[in-house]
Amino acid sequence: MVVQEPYLELIAPWDGRRVPVTLLGGYLGAGKTTVVNEVLAATDQPIAVLVNDVGEVNVDASLVRRRHGDTIELTDGCVCCSLAGGLAAAFDDLRERDVPPDHVIVELSGIADPARVVPWASSPGFSLDGVVVLVDGDQFLERLDDPATADSVETQLTAADLLVLTKLDLASAADVTETRSVLQSRVPGIPILNSDDAVATASFVGLATRRPGGAADVGPANLFDAHEVATVAIPRPITAAEFEAMIDALEPTTLRAKGIATTPDGTRLLAQVVGRRRSVTVLPDAESQPPTNLVVITPRL
Repeated sequence: MVVQEPYLELIAPWDGRRVPVTLLGGYLGAGKTTVVNEVLAATDQPIAVLVNDVGEVNVDASLVRRRHGDTIELTDGCVCCSLAGGLAAAFDDLRERDVPPDHVIVELSGIADPARVVPWASSPGFSLDGVVVLVDGDQFLERLDDPATADSVETQLTAADLLVLTKLDLASAADVTETRSVLQSRVPGIPILNSDDAVATASFVGLATRRPGGAADVGPANLFDAHEVATVAIPRPITAAEFEAMIDALEPTTLRAKGIATTPDGTRLLAQVVGRRRSVTVLPDAESQPPTNLVVITPRL
């Protein structure tokens, strides 16, 4: 069902604009902080990163505009904030900014349950883009067998919209194959992305960032050599029901998809897909963009 979200103009900041939020989870050592560093190094848009320990974010000193308390502000408009005061305080601090970031990435602790953070990512001024959980291809099987870590690992898997296999250079081919098999058995229906390095993962995590092409732009088509990027025409106009059916008909293996449709009465609808999370929402006036085609990223067969 299309989400209208009529309350946005009444209580949300930034004239009703919603900033997409990616929750980045994964057990200790899966590579989350490395990915965050790569996102900050590669982005050309102002984003906000909420992390447990700002000191672990290895930002080039030449990119730091100023540091104050648990916040680092960069010259490109990006900001890194500590979660020491809690998620509520961090999101409130962002809402108080006159100019919103283009995207928010929350790096969850290694033992956090992403599902418990989802409501914050959909609080006024923000919209949940997806829950991306990194899976350490080198140690996942061992942690799943360990009673001390198994519950945390399982909880993170079930909360994920998309799983990303990392540390593949450290894992044997047999372990990677077994890991994928176990994941498909434990959490069927959640797409799995193989990522050979943090740069590729960072590119995918940052796809929600608003780019010159608008809210539906998913960035360059050559992000992953191992993936197909297809463009599907969206009929103009198209009813909300027809658009929802079009999104529901996408292959279960779809990793990412975005597009803007126009209904017969001129309403603009934004479709977003991150793994198993699929949504069609009405674009607020503050996010109004021209209609687009649907861009779809799937694994290359």
